[in-house]
Amino acid sequence: MARDVLKIAAGELGTTERPANSNNVKYNTWFYGREVRDTADTKYPWCMAFVQWCFDQAGRRLPYHTASCSALLNWYRQNRPECIVTAPRPGDIIIYNFGHTGIVESVAGSTITAIEGNTSAGEAGSQSNGGGVFRRKRSKTLVTAYIRAFDEEEDDMDINAMISQMTDEQAYRLLQKAKDHAAKLTEPAWSKKEGYWKQLVDAKILSGAPEDILRRDEFAAALGRAGLL
Repeated sequence: MARDVLKIAAGELGTTERPANSNNVKYNTWFYGREVRDTADTKYPWCMAFVQWCFDQAGRRLPYHTASCSALLNWYRQNRPECIVTAPRPGDIIIYNFGHTGIVESVAGSTITAIEGNTSAGEAGSQSNGGGVFRRKRSKTLVTAYIRAFDEEEDDMDINAMISQMTDEQAYRLLQKAKDHAAKLTEPAWSKKEGYWKQLVDAKILSGAPEDILRRDEFAAALGRAGLL
């Protein structure tokens, strides 16, 4: 899901308003259902319309249809607070503290690279009403919130697709990393309550180190439930 959204967003890089400074752009036309242009009394900033459009084109329309950054953030805070995350990942919606938004492409230390609509190609122009789709790197200090608009199940589907494209050598390296990670996992409360893992260690059947990708507590519980302890 995240990969699809980013692919669509990246395909829009370089798109600009026609004419300049009018906010007349296809994302607004899609959002409002008609062509719109700024007037003396009405303005149509489109950074959020761009984000909404990208998710829609990826087949996952956002649950709240708005062109307002603050309105989308408030909706998620009230209805899906679990989607407001602190550790950003590619595909997350980023809400900046200067009334602007984009889609996270990558994270590196204290900076975020995002694909943004209605911004400028550089620091010289307006950052929140710049008239084009550009890739921008900004400090995390400018961020108000990150919204994860796709669920873990969809994220797993992306992982499955990635694994299917691996070579045998890459797959074996990934398996070894998974084993190393599994060795660091702590025994969860439900396993301690059943006590099967402790019985295996006390009986010197297992040493206390995982022998395979199967977690220790899961293996012990399986033996206990099978009546083998």
